Amino acid sequence: MKRFHFRSIIFLIPVLLLGCEKSSYLTDGKDTGGSNVNEQQFWQHKDWVRNFLNNIYTHVPDEYNMDGDGAMLASASDEAVNSNPNSSVTYPNNGTWGPARTFDDAYGDMYTGIRKTNLFLDHIETSGIQPVDEEVEAGTNNLPRQIQRSKGQAYFLRALFHFELVKRYGAIPLVTKVLDESDDTNLPRNSYEECVTQIVRDCDSAIALLPLWTGSWNSSNRGRATQTAAMALKSRLLLYAASPLNNEGGDPEKWRLAAEAANQLIAVNKHKLHSSYSQIFLFGQAAYNDEVIFASRANNRNDIESNNAPVSYSGAKGRLNPTQEMIDAFETKNGTAPSETNPGLNRDPRFDLVIVYNGRTFKNVAVQTYVGGKDGLDVAVNATRTGYYMKKFMNEGAVTWNVPTPTNSRRPWVIFRYAEILLNYAEAVNELVGPDALPAATAGKPAFTLTARQAVNLVRDRAGIKMPLLAAGLSKDEMRTRIKRERRIELCFEGHRFYDVRRWKEGELYFNKPVTGMRITRNDDNTLSYQRFTVENRVFESKNYRFPFSINDINRQPALTQNPGY
Repeated sequence: MKRFHFRSIIFLIPVLLLGCEKSSYLTDGKDTGGSNVNEQQFWQHKDWVRNFLNNIYTHVPDEYNMDGDGAMLASASDEAVNSNPNSSVTYPNNGTWGPARTFDDAYGDMYTGIRKTNLFLDHIETSGIQPVDEEVEAGTNNLPRQIQRSKGQAYFLRALFHFELVKRYGAIPLVTKVLDESDDTNLPRNSYEECVTQIVRDCDSAIALLPLWTGSWNSSNRGRATQTAAMALKSRLLLYAASPLNNEGGDPEKWRLAAEAANQLIAVNKHKLHSSYSQIFLFGQAAYNDEVIFASRANNRNDIESNNAPVSYSGAKGRLNPTQEMIDAFETKNGTAPSETNPGLNRDPRFDLVIVYNGRTFKNVAVQTYVGGKDGLDVAVNATRTGYYMKKFMNEGAVTWNVPTPTNSRRPWVIFRYAEILLNYAEAVNELVGPDALPAATAGKPAFTLTARQAVNLVRDRAGIKMPLLAAGLSKDEMRTRIKRERRIELCFEGHRFYDVRRWKEGELYFNKPVTGMRITRNDDNTLSYQRFTVENRVFESKNYRFPFSINDINRQPALTQNPGY
């Protein structure tokens, strides 16, 4: 593991302040000072201490650009193909993924973030931080409360960084103290159960110290950690821990813990489903909506559009190309077969909100994905490889690029949102007691008020979506299938499918076969013909359930030990 010394903090000072400029909730430092300060002076400076905490947020993942060229994790699953076949996002698909050929290798960055949280927790109690107005609740502008909420943020961030490692690599070394030169940094991995226990402990510490939810922070601080963010992290962690990949014996107690964690957040009764599915991700000037529980910094940006828009729009890369498998996953409202010639006809309304297909308008102009069309197969180097483009996340009305005066829109990467919590809850409750029963409440925990089926139906019944509700009487197996499909649709392109298939231990079923697209050709009479075709052959081996550690990290830290098969 890399060693980080205190002198590196001194060099971070200008970086801390630069990092604050990108989002209003990270702006509160005023004095840059000089670089010739000692450790005591650093931690006694009221602005530098706060900026140090702010800088830790820069390690929160933003997954809109995972290869430096616009790739998203969906293209490493059966959801999508990347228009650049040479991107590192293809490594998990083509059998070349390994210690010398890594993708999304977060090891060093997450441990850097963990190191900073540990430094902060070591010093915050005796630091020179001064209370500022951050919460909407009266009486919170005092030093004890400032220290409380600052520590709570650090505990949450440390939990998040450890989780980001665990979801990739499985068991990892837990680091809950500052490692100095005298410490042995050749750390072995803790057990998976130890990792889960520590992350839960940090989540619980954060819950005890943080403001309740996004609306508890004043407008300039929304985006900081909250109790509900820690609850959401705990919910996802325990759902993963209960799933077949990490719960080979099917221990029902793990499903109970996952259900209780999701129910704890639901019982807070602050977050809710947004009335407009597409607006969840388009923050604009309104910043946080009630569905978003936690997200990365909401930067002003237009790269989401330029990376993913159809290629006929000047400077667009068309990076994320939904597969035909993703298209087929969307139901019709009446259960009939979808139309090839009009894919959006009678479809789940989410389809039109996330997929660009032939004839659909983008920026008020019809997209042409047929062969020879301006956005079609092989028309340009970045043209769609599947016959489809992505619409989700993009603010097509407000954002421009590759023009003399480009326009931006504030967007974060949404990490936790309320729809996921409802689906986490449904999955755990179904595994515990089936689709239509309520689990018995544990003493000291909130009572369960939703069945698994009711939780899924809340998602399907969102305003503007209104998909037919699931009827009572499904078996546990049938409900499990419906929950998996609902996750695939509701959470598409948000990075969940890559991990969901792995935690369900279904990689060989979904990721070890070709992905397909739709070739549309124009006939002499101007009618269109449709033919499914293979876009990529995909490979999945049992070793691919976990990430490989890079060869550099293994060489630096031999006690780490490589994941099996690599």
